[in-house]
Amino acid sequence: MRQSIEQIVETYSDYLLRVAYIYVKDRRYAEEIVQDVFMNFYKKRDQFREHSSVKTYLTKMTVNRSYDYLRSWKSKKEVLFERVGIKGTSKNSENLLLELEERMEITKAVLKLKVKYREVILLYYYADYSIEEIAGLLNAPKSTIKSRIQRARNMLKDILQQSDLEVLLNGNE
Repeated sequence: MRQSIEQIVETYSDYLLRVAYIYVKDRRYAEEIVQDVFMNFYKKRDQFREHSSVKTYLTKMTVNRSYDYLRSWKSKKEVLFERVGIKGTSKNSENLLLELEERMEITKAVLKLKVKYREVILLYYYADYSIEEIAGLLNAPKSTIKSRIQRARNMLKDILQQSDLEVLLNGNE
């Protein structure tokens, strides 16, 4: 491996944090996930065979770790507490994202998508992965990835149109 672990962390930490955040919608847990990914990569760096780029490898690890988190009791407990109005000490994760992304409407719309649609939008548009690369990352056929991207685009268009309509209706009161 040509890069030191410090260089790898420096190069990819912000990117991986954004990837994890898109999945878990909570900065604190996204940071934990990225930290776990780097720790696991450091411990098992000899197993990395360079069949793909370091970025692709770390992204796949981050996606998998994010899925693990979403399946965990910790995640389900947070969602349950949020639904019944019990708030933790941290800021609402959606508000945090809106602050970080300067309240961009598109970010809000992307976060409303189910994970399987959110991830393809993130990987295709944000990370500039090709459909073939996304298919490899997610272990899915290319046709499935193409279909998910198209469905996600249509969903985003509907969400954004609804949002615009609500602004227009509320503005005329």
